[in-house]
This record gives sequence, structure tokens and C-alpha cells, in this order.
Amino acid sequence: MIVQTLEGRRAFIRQNTVLQAPPHAPELVLHLADEVTPLWKLTEEALEEIGLPPPFWAFAWAGGQALARYILDHPETVAGKTVLDFATGSGLVAVAAMKAGAARVLANDIDVFCEAAVTLNAEANGVTIDFTDRNLLDASPPHADVLLAGDICYERPMAEAVMAWLAQGRAAGASVLIGDPGRTYFPKDGLVKLAEYQVPTTRELEDMAVKRTSVWTLP
Repeated sequence: MIVQTLEGRRAFIRQNTVLQAPPHAPELVLHLADEVTPLWKLTEEALEEIGLPPPFWAFAWAGGQALARYILDHPETVAGKTVLDFATGSGLVAVAAMKAGAARVLANDIDVFCEAAVTLNAEANGVTIDFTDRNLLDASPPHADVLLAGDICYERPMAEAVMAWLAQGRAAGASVLIGDPGRTYFPKDGLVKLAEYQVPTTRELEDMAVKRTSVWTLP
């Protein structure tokens, strides 16, 4: 591993990102990679050589931006509630939930670099977010009033596992919000669309400069 400690990973992120506002949630700021940062230009082979997992935490993905926008525009969805942000990445959605008045947010991601990213981004926005790197799919969802998931349907097995897990949470009484920009394995059946956005992104990450992205709920 390129760095072994949380503070070392935080230092790495500071050195390789720029603090900036995601285009669809300009009220927030995040440590993100862009065209002027070295991290943006690293290939998968170069990342592997330095021992760095793919830095999904360094980008504001369209599904997360849409979900953050929805939460900021509809604070009643999280205000005063306990929230779990699954596969948090940069912590964008978790930060939005805290800014919208959530009582507590637990951000989750199995990539340990995400803890460093989430803590830095929480500090930059003046909020506090809890974090766990446990694989939460190994058990039923922990208790929360709201389950959030942005951009989680890249691969069929993962998409199926996460959707089943979210359904368990819904059956236990949690509300569920999902942000998705039309990923191949996103299952629309049984879901209700709450909002649709045109989210600015980049061709370095996506197949188009603007992604039509929706927020869905499990009824």
C-alpha cells in the first residue's frame, strides 16, 4: 500500500486533488482530481504499480451528484434522521445529507482511502460524518432511517446484491434513495422515479459531457 495510515492517506489526497465544487451541487466543496492534478492522468497500470486502488473517491460521479442535489432540494428526506450512505466514495452524498440537517450520517465504503476522503470533505464543509469500511453486504443493513446509494450498478452481481440488500432495509422500515445515470445493470422494475437531472460530467469519466441522471426510491 502506498500509505499505511489514515493521516498518510489524507496527505496523499491533499497533494493529488483540488478543493472544488461539484457542478450539480455547488453549495458543497470536495477534494477532487481534475485535469491539472497528477492523479487524473494515472493509468490503471500506474495505479497498481504504486499500490493505489482505483480512486473512485477522487471524482464526483453523476449518480452521487444527482442524489446530493435531490437531498439538498428536499431536506425533509433526511432532516433529523439517521442516515447510511452506502459506497460513499468521496462522501459527496453523506456531506449533502449532513448539510440538509441529518442527525447522524454513517458513510460506508470498503476502500480505506474513502475514510480519508470523507473526513477531509466533511471538514471542508463544516460537518461531521462517521465512517466504516466493513462490507455491509455480509449482513442485513444496520439500523437507519434512510439508506442512500449513488451509482452502484456498474456490474451485474454487485447491482443485484446491493438492490437485494436495500430491499431488506426497506422491509425493515428505512426509506431508500438511489441515484443512477442509466447504468447498464440498474433495475428500474419495482422502483419509483422521484426526480431527473441533467448532470454535467466529463468525457474522461463518462461517454458524454452531460448525463441524464435520476433519483429513485423503493416504495
